[in-house]
Amino acid sequence: MWVNEPTTLTSAYTSAGQTYYTSGKIFDGLVEYDFDMKPKPKLATSWDLSADGLTLRFTLRNDVKWHDGKPFTSSDLQYSALEVWRKLHPRGRSTWANLADVETPNATTAIFRFSKPSPYVLNALISPEAQVLPRHLYEGKDVLTNPANIAPVGNGPFRFKEWQRGDYILLERNPDYWNKGKPYLDQIIYRVIPDAASRSVAFEANEIDIGGGIPISLADARRLEKIPTLEIPERGAEAYGNNTFLEVNVRRPHLQDKRVRRALLHSLDRNFILKNIFFNFGQVATGPIPYTIGTFYTADVPKYEYSLDKANSLLDEAGQKRSADGTRFKMTIDVLPFGEYYFRLADYLKQQLTLLGIVAEIRNADFATYYRRIYTDYDFDITCSGASALTDPTIGVQRFFWSKNIIKGVPFSNGTGYSNPEVDAILEAAQTEIDPQKRVALFHQFQQKVVDDLPILPMCDVPYFTVKNRAVKNTEISPFGISDNFAEAYIEG
Repeated sequence: MWVNEPTTLTSAYTSAGQTYYTSGKIFDGLVEYDFDMKPKPKLATSWDLSADGLTLRFTLRNDVKWHDGKPFTSSDLQYSALEVWRKLHPRGRSTWANLADVETPNATTAIFRFSKPSPYVLNALISPEAQVLPRHLYEGKDVLTNPANIAPVGNGPFRFKEWQRGDYILLERNPDYWNKGKPYLDQIIYRVIPDAASRSVAFEANEIDIGGGIPISLADARRLEKIPTLEIPERGAEAYGNNTFLEVNVRRPHLQDKRVRRALLHSLDRNFILKNIFFNFGQVATGPIPYTIGTFYTADVPKYEYSLDKANSLLDEAGQKRSADGTRFKMTIDVLPFGEYYFRLADYLKQQLTLLGIVAEIRNADFATYYRRIYTDYDFDITCSGASALTDPTIGVQRFFWSKNIIKGVPFSNGTGYSNPEVDAILEAAQTEIDPQKRVALFHQFQQKVVDDLPILPMCDVPYFTVKNRAVKNTEISPFGISDNFAEAYIEG
């Protein structure tokens, strides 16, 4: 197994994917999810959301111990929810914003009290999103600098053993795991191989058994899936709902007119993009909610077919006429430095903009510079980017469109500056709506509104995928796939 080296092995306060892959084996979640995104018992044996949506009551297992032998209790959950998720987790600060208090009448009961109905929290209870930390190791200390973050004491099927920086992370089987007889594997070794080409070679040489996210280039993935010993499972990443898009800085005078933004989308042949840049992984996106979140997705939104004629007409109508040299205006394209496909998308975008008379400059940067430009300085015109929608639009999608999420310095927030009071009202209604069907209807309205406005241009829904040796079994038994706890994983033969 490989991994780009994480900075921490505790995901209670970070949304970094590389931490998920490791941390999810060390810490169990309150629940797990089936492929319909319905929660199933894990550390919580049952839960009940009150009819008014203001009280969520958990009953916890009574046979769970931390890896240092201390009992896992509702006190750990109380501390984690109030002091870690609500205050420190990038998405938790939004997900748990209405959490007023957590009561612990006994060791196996936790009662969450909300100031407003928050039904979506039921979709954020897996370990990577709501990880419970051992209170006895964290209380009274700085969470972010706690030594346990890099040598964690969890309650899951695998215990932390060793971390050789830049080389490997070693986990070992937890013999005292509450789910008796599991896990089946004795060890998991995470190898650090930052270069995607080297990872492809390692897969071919059978030096690694499994890798997740998008572990190798999409072109290599199509090549390696033809090797008899390897496979790319069709399931196991649905919960991430990864989509690619172009963020448009609507603060820019020439990009404020939505006819210009519509022209940009008309100029892009997204079927070409899907085939030639994403190698037919996924589908052409219709809006901000990917098709993988079937409950909330709708294709009933405005359509923007590939048409340079329409694109040119819209630009003319918007007053962006060509000058004597045939150009209209200049733009910058900033590329998320994660995966070669974003750069290929930028190259294609630049070429198509040229056909419209728009002169584009592609800008490359490291993560720190990219985050500062887009989410702090707002010094950009358009990005080639992507993000995970996760299990619920309130958790994974709202952050890009809600005007109250225009927060300087927060990566993957509303960097476009988009503000539409009608959209805000829909999103806020969906946050507190406890009728599932009404909530779905609200998100359908949301998609129709923002696809009409186009602060973000949808490109392709490209789900994460796993590459693995066919001998590795039971690793895609939930929509969280490689981030799940691997208690049931084994190697055949």
